[in-house]
Amino acid sequence: MRIVKARPEDAGDLSNVARAAKGHWGYPESWLRQWDDVLTLTPGYVRSHATYRAISGGRTVGLFALVLRDHEAILDHLWVLPSEMGKGSGRALFECAENLARTAGAAVMKVESDPHAEEFYVRMGAARCGQVPAPMDGQERYLPLMEKAL
Repeated sequence: MRIVKARPEDAGDLSNVARAAKGHWGYPESWLRQWDDVLTLTPGYVRSHATYRAISGGRTVGLFALVLRDHEAILDHLWVLPSEMGKGSGRALFECAENLARTAGAAVMKVESDPHAEEFYVRMGAARCGQVPAPMDGQERYLPLMEKAL
């Protein structure tokens, strides 16, 4: 597996990985449709954010995107195809994002995590520093806000 800078023309593949990864957690189809905008990476987004993809066997198997602000990096996306979960792709992507954020001068990296991914971020050295309300169809839900000092 190798990690390379994503190009605007990769946006469709990146979005497909994000949708497949989110769908892996068994959310209702109606929720996935409501999240379509969040799971869609456009060519413009890829052009204006530090976006990288993991390639294995000639195909995109994962991605991350960072939003860099002064001394803070927001891990806006980190997705891995379900077939690649547990094989080290997520760790490699996280570490690459962490190194990029550190090189850019960030002192901390934050991520609003899917509840199912919180354990992954804890294994990566992040800690919960709060939560973000994320209600769906009248159900009270919260996303863990994770933070890792760089």
